[in-house]
Amino acid sequence: MRPEQLGDFKAPSDPQLHPVSGRVAFVVTQMDLDDDRYVRQVWHWDGSSAAPFTSGPSDTSPRWSPSGDRLAFIRKPDRDDATPQVAVMPASGGEATVVSDFELGVREIAWLPDGSGLVVVASEWVDESKGLDNEERERRPRRITTANFRGDNQGYTYDKRTHVWRLPLDATEPVCLTPGDSNEWGVGVDPDGLIVAYQSDSFDRAGVLPGAQLFTVPLGGGEPSSVTGPGSWGNPTYGPDGAIYAVGSDDIWAYPAVFALFRFTSAGAEQVTAIDYNLSATPPGQPRGPFFLDDGAILSTLEFEGRIHVVSLGGDSWTTVIGGDRWVGGFSPNADGSVIAFVATSPTDPGDLFLLRDGVESRLTDLNAEFKDEADLVEPQEFTIDHDGVRIAGWAYLPSGDGKVPLLYNIHGGPATQYGYGFSDEFQVYAGAGYGVVATNPRGSSGYGNDHVRAVIGRWHEEMPPDLRDILAAVDVAAEVFPRLDKGRMGVMGGSYGGWATAFVVAHDQRFKSAVAERGLYNWISFYGTSDIGPWFPRMFTGLSNATDIQKMWDAGPLSMAHLVTTPTLVLHSETDFRCPIEQGEQFFTALKSTGCETELVRFPSPESHELSRGGSPKHRLERFEFILEWHGSRLIDTTQE
Repeated sequence: MRPEQLGDFKAPSDPQLHPVSGRVAFVVTQMDLDDDRYVRQVWHWDGSSAAPFTSGPSDTSPRWSPSGDRLAFIRKPDRDDATPQVAVMPASGGEATVVSDFELGVREIAWLPDGSGLVVVASEWVDESKGLDNEERERRPRRITTANFRGDNQGYTYDKRTHVWRLPLDATEPVCLTPGDSNEWGVGVDPDGLIVAYQSDSFDRAGVLPGAQLFTVPLGGGEPSSVTGPGSWGNPTYGPDGAIYAVGSDDIWAYPAVFALFRFTSAGAEQVTAIDYNLSATPPGQPRGPFFLDDGAILSTLEFEGRIHVVSLGGDSWTTVIGGDRWVGGFSPNADGSVIAFVATSPTDPGDLFLLRDGVESRLTDLNAEFKDEADLVEPQEFTIDHDGVRIAGWAYLPSGDGKVPLLYNIHGGPATQYGYGFSDEFQVYAGAGYGVVATNPRGSSGYGNDHVRAVIGRWHEEMPPDLRDILAAVDVAAEVFPRLDKGRMGVMGGSYGGWATAFVVAHDQRFKSAVAERGLYNWISFYGTSDIGPWFPRMFTGLSNATDIQKMWDAGPLSMAHLVTTPTLVLHSETDFRCPIEQGEQFFTALKSTGCETELVRFPSPESHELSRGGSPKHRLERFEFILEWHGSRLIDTTQE
C-alpha cells in the first residue's frame, strides 16, 4: 500500500438492522484527498445489494424508527459554519428533512419507543458566550473557572454545556431535560418511553476528577434521580426487564481495568458478569452498551487477545457468537438473535458488512475489491514473546520477497489499547515501503486480562519499567523468529503513550538507527497542568502526585533522560493537540537539540489534534506519512546493507 491510496478504500461502521424487514443501514466513510475532506454517507443493504442511501457529505448515526417507517440520522451540511443536525427520511428512500436547529449541533440520537420524536444530546453556549457572534466571542478574553476548560478535538469547552433534549417531530420546540451547569451524554431510553438514563459530570464542577455518574430523568420533565455515585461508568442501556445496565466500576480511579457489567434497579446494584476481558469494546476502544434478546441473553463485544468478537454473556463465562481473526466494529441483532448484522475488519480488509442468520455467516458487501487488488496488502504473522514470567503477543508484517528488510517497531497508544487483527493503514503503508513491521501488546495493553492491563501502574518512574522490557525483548525475539528482519537496520516509533515509550526506549538502548516520537507525553509535571486529562491521568497510571512526588514524576518522563538519546529522532506534534499538548513535543525537541542529538520537529497546524493519524485532514495524514517515510528511509532504507 502507498500513502496516496489512503483515499482508495471505504470503511463501514454503525450497522443498524431494520426492525421488520431485515434490511440494514450502515455508514461508509472514505477520504477525499482532492477536496481534503471525509465523505460519510448512510448506505442501505436492501436484501440483495448495498448502495448509498443518503447524499452526504457527512451523514452518520443511522437509526430506524421503532415501526421501521423512517430513518433518522445526523447530518452536517457542506458549509464551514454548519453544525450537525437531526435529519429524518422515509424508510423507502427519498429526501431527508432536517428537524433540529441546535446552534452547536447534535452528538447523539435515540428514538422514543412510540416514534413521536427522539432523545438527542446537544450542546449550547452558556454564560458570557451566549448570544454573541463568533467574531465577538473569539475577541473576548476567556474567563476560566474549571480546570477542564478544553477538550482534545473539541476546542474550548468551558463556555458550553452538553445536555439531553427531547425532540418532538410535530414541529414543537425541543425540551431540555437536564438544564444546569453540568454536562450529560450517553443516553438510553426505557422501553416504555417514560424515562431516559444518561451519564453526567455533575459531581465535579472543578474539572479535576475523571469518570461519570449515572442518572435518570422523566421524559416529560422533572428532577433527575441518581442511579450510581461517581464512578468509571460507560453508557447506560435499558434491558427488557426495565433495569438499567452499564459496564464500569464505582471507583472513579479504577481505569485502566477490566470492567464488569452491572444491573441497576430500585433494589440496588448487581454485578452480572465476572469475565477477565474487556466488554463492550469497538475500535478504537469506544464503549458500546450490550444488546438484550427476547430469551434473556445478553450480547456484547469482547476484546480478546488482539481480536474483537461478539459474545453471549453468562456470568463468569461467555459463548462466542461471532469470532475469527478480525475486529467486529459494530453489530445489530434482531429480537431473538437469529439475525445479526455486523461490520468487521481484518489486517488485509478495511471492512465489510456481514450477516449472521441462524448461525450461518454471509458477506453482504465487497466495498474494497478494487483497493485490495491494487494495494498488495500484507498478511501479518503472529508470534509470542515468553520472558519475565509473562507471555506477550506480537505480529510481523513482512513485505513480499526474500531479502533482508529493516525492522520497524510500532508502539500503540493508550497504553490500555491493543494491536491485533484489525485493519491498519499504518502497517500496510510501512510494509509497502519495504519495512518489516513489528507490533506487540506489551504489559499495559488491553485484551489480556486485568493483571496485564494494570501491570504498569506505578512502575513508570523505574529505570526500566515492565512494558519497556517487553518491547525490547520483542525486538530480539522477532529478529530470531523472522530472519529477514535486519538487526543492523532497526527503527522505532509510536504515538501518545507510544511516543512516550519511543522516547524512553531510545534513551536506554542504542540499537535503533531511527526513531519517530509522535504526539507523546514527555514531561509529567507540565502535562498535569496543560492536558485535558492532566488532573487525573498521571495519578491513574503513575500513582504519583504533583504536590508530593515531583522527583518521581520527573523520573517517569523521557524529558529527564533526553541527554542520553543518540538515535536520530523526528518529533511529530499537532499544534491544537489538547491531550498531549504541543509544549510536550517542544520540550523534548529542544532538549534533544541542546544535547546535539540529530532531530527535527514537525508541527501540524490547527485544527489538527491528538487524532491526526486517525482522523486528521486527509492531506495532513498523507503529509505525515511522507515525513515519516523520509525520516526512516534515509536511515534504514537508503543505506548500504551489512
